[in-house]
Amino acid sequence: MAMMKTDHGLPSDRLMPLRRVVKALTRLADRGGGEAEFLSEGRSLLAELIAQDDWLEDDFRKTHPQYYQQYLLYCDPHERFSIQSFVWGPGQATPVHDHTVWGLVGVIQGAEVCERFERTPAGLVAAGPAARLERGQVDAVSPTVGDIHRVSNAYSDQTSISIHIYGANIGNRPRHVFDETSGQVRDFVSGYSSSRLPNLWDQAPVIRAQLAHGR
Repeated sequence: MAMMKTDHGLPSDRLMPLRRVVKALTRLADRGGGEAEFLSEGRSLLAELIAQDDWLEDDFRKTHPQYYQQYLLYCDPHERFSIQSFVWGPGQATPVHDHTVWGLVGVIQGAEVCERFERTPAGLVAAGPAARLERGQVDAVSPTVGDIHRVSNAYSDQTSISIHIYGANIGNRPRHVFDETSGQVRDFVSGYSSSRLPNLWDQAPVIRAQLAHGR
């Protein structure tokens, strides 16, 4: 990973914003925080994280010509939460799907459209009008606040990226996709598009530079 420079010419701690969120979520999980706490405190943490985008490395911004990409950025060792970068090429969208756990979605680049659905005896129905999420905005999902939706890139000519936090290792979580017309339900496990994770814990270049400058 190429090191960024500060105004003083020293290497910057590029991944510090992500590391700060990981530490805060770990503290919240360690004290036994429930869904309401994660959705409340996590929303503020995610809003701070997506206020800037220079911490997100290029490997986790790559599009695929056909499919949206789901890159794992961090997973708690006990799988109590995980953080992902979702990358949407022009016009790309998810199927209608659920999560089965709490989740937070924050747009860091571009914009996304979220369409919510509900299951009824008559089948799958829209749960209100579609909502557009602009850069910097955060949305929540869970079985208690609404868990079925479809997300799409709001743009047909540019990439959109969102950062997601879920209350599980979401790539390994058995979930469901729904046929909007028939209401048919199919099991799925999303997996990840990542071949590596950000190296959150190697701060040696920054520390060496600080020591060399007497800091």
